[in-house]
Formats: sequence, C-alpha cells, structure tokens
Amino acid sequence: MTVFHDLLRVQDHDTAADRLRHRRQTLAELAELRATEDELARLEATLTEVGANAAEAARLQRRVEGELALLESKVAELDAKLYSGAVTVPRELQAMQTEGDVMRQRRTSLEDEVLEAMSTRETLDEQVIELENRREELDREGARLRAAVAEAHADVDRELAAELAARQEAVAGIPADVAALYEQLRARLGVAAAPLVNGRCGGCHLALPATEIDRLRKQSPDALVRCEQCERILVRP
Repeated sequence: MTVFHDLLRVQDHDTAADRLRHRRQTLAELAELRATEDELARLEATLTEVGANAAEAARLQRRVEGELALLESKVAELDAKLYSGAVTVPRELQAMQTEGDVMRQRRTSLEDEVLEAMSTRETLDEQVIELENRREELDREGARLRAAVAEAHADVDRELAAELAARQEAVAGIPADVAALYEQLRARLGVAAAPLVNGRCGGCHLALPATEIDRLRKQSPDALVRCEQCERILVRP
C-alpha cells in the first residue's frame, strides 16, 4: 500500500460525500415541498383577491338593500296619502300616481339588483370557502413534507459526517504537495485520483499507450503518476 492508495480512499470518500450533498439538495420531498409552497403562495394571492371581491359584493348588496328599503317606505307613504282621500284635486292625484309608477319601476329594478348582488356574493363566498379549505390542505401537506425533509436531511447529514470523518483519517498520511495537487485537480475535474485498471485510466477510461505502461512498470510504487489524457493522478494496483 502506498500513499496513493490512501489518496484513492480519500477520493472515494469525497465522491460519496458529493453524492450525499446532491441527494440532500434533490430530495423528492424537497421538490414536493417547494411545489406545495408555490401553490400556497398563488392560492393566498387568489384568496386575497376573491376575498376583496366578496367584501365589495357584500357592501353593494347592503347599499342596494338600504336603497330599496328607503324606496319601499316612500312608496308606502305615497300610497297611504293617495288612498287616504286627503287629496281630491285630479291633477295632484294624477301626479301622485305617475310618481308612484316611477317609484315602483325603480323598486323592481332595485329588487333585481339585490338578487344579482346576492347571487354574486354567494358565488364569491363559496369560492372563499373552497380556497380556505384548500389552504388548510396545503398547510397540512406542507407540515408533513417539512417533517419528512428534516428527517431525510438528518439521515444524510449523519452519513455525510461519517464520510468526512473517514476522509479526515485517510488524508492524514498523505504528503502536503500530493494533497494540494489532488485538491487542485478535484476542483477542476471532480474526480482527481483514479485507479489504473488493465492499462486504462479509471477517470477518463482511456487506454494508456503501451510505452507508457512499460515505463510505469519500471517506476517506483511511490512515484507520482498522472494520466496523459486527463491529467488525473493514477493509482497503480
């Protein structure tokens, strides 16, 4: 065993740590949580808009109902005066009848407006209830997913801590210059150290020339060897 075999162990731990970090960031539950939170944000915006429309519809209904109540009071007063016998002049009676007809037409119009306002308000109120129910569902789903993500992250973090501890142990005996070269290559290539298997680089998977293989056989096992194609550190059997 040489320091390069220790370096290969370091690479294995780094690769495993990279996979764990990637897994942590790409959890299925995390994607579901983000989608749920996005839907909840859109729903909140819709609920605010629909709620405002429902409140406006309620105000309109109250206003029209108030106007209708006032008009009905006036119609009742006019009818009472008209049929009381107090007014006997034909022209005044005719004017009062005409005024009563106009007010009754307006009353019919207001009654239609009240019905329309009530229908609009009921529809909007139903939408608000549906949106609030959906918000409750999303809140529950979000809570479930956050718990699942927290649990999965905790599992990954435990595995990652174990890999990093093992890496620290493996890197302890590697010379500083080799470790520095490894870090430089890893920053650029991801995989910095690779085994040499059957004359092929385990990093780029290209075969080394026969002359290079022959040269390596003559070198000391402790000599630093790099792939001519990808420049990775090669670890000989």
